[in-house]
Amino acid sequence: MSAVLGALVPVFLIIALGAALKRGLLPEASHWIALERLTYYVLFPALLIVSISRASLGNVAVLEVSIALLGSVCLLGLVVSLLRRPLTRGLGLTGPGYTSLFQGALRWNTYIALAVSGTLAGPAGLAVAAVGLAVLIPSLNAMSVLVLARHGENSVAGTRSLLLQLARNPFIWSCAIGAAINALAVPIPPVIVTFGDILGRASLALGLLVVGAGLRLGDLRRPRPATWFTCLVKLIALPAVAVAIGFALGLKDVDLMIVAVGASVPSAPNGYVLARQMGGDAPLLAEMLTVQTLLAALTMPVVIAIVSHL
Repeated sequence: MSAVLGALVPVFLIIALGAALKRGLLPEASHWIALERLTYYVLFPALLIVSISRASLGNVAVLEVSIALLGSVCLLGLVVSLLRRPLTRGLGLTGPGYTSLFQGALRWNTYIALAVSGTLAGPAGLAVAAVGLAVLIPSLNAMSVLVLARHGENSVAGTRSLLLQLARNPFIWSCAIGAAINALAVPIPPVIVTFGDILGRASLALGLLVVGAGLRLGDLRRPRPATWFTCLVKLIALPAVAVAIGFALGLKDVDLMIVAVGASVPSAPNGYVLARQMGGDAPLLAEMLTVQTLLAALTMPVVIAIVSHL
């Protein structure tokens, strides 16, 4: 447990620093919007390309890790989709509110996942996490865009418009570039690799600071039922299903540990940007992100500690 906490505490300290900076040194929202855009369109895509293209997957159970992570997301995504009508009725949600529930229950915070994976297991952990990046980021972004296109206020019309939304997502094309470089063993000049590596490293710290700045502590006074529902799904059900699938497939040690890390992180702040762009209930999603991020400081150590004893 002490090793787990040692990996998680620095991550949550950076998040707390972001919250403090937002309320002190950098109170202007425009500052954080600029940093968010920089991270979203430049720094984090650089991290994805470098991490996936350089990942040494020889010792990673790629297929099993992919099935555990993507299978758990698809399974719970199907459940949330099939239960859309009773959920929206029972939780008092509109169509845009349902899109936030969908994103809040399924998306993963890649910044926290990478930071914790690297701290817990070093390069081996980052290699397993890179598999999660390549599999989950395009899939979850595509699923989120589809749900927002169908139920958001600014829903897009037609297949062509929907495909354009997907093509413009920087995470999807950066994952595709990184995977192509890795699979084809494309030689990249060292100076370009160093350039991308520096940008990628900057994205982790800056991304966690932006997460902290986006926390809305006032939402903790009376979280809505939909927020508690996403906490139950994202922080408890999803890691339980992912670990169960991984264990059944024979995953162990670092592979199973990083599957647990990837499945137990809170939802992604990038979903908030997507919700604003496509007409989701952005304030509700911000509430979900705030509560989940704080609760994850308690639930993640428990999940990881349980997995470490399997």
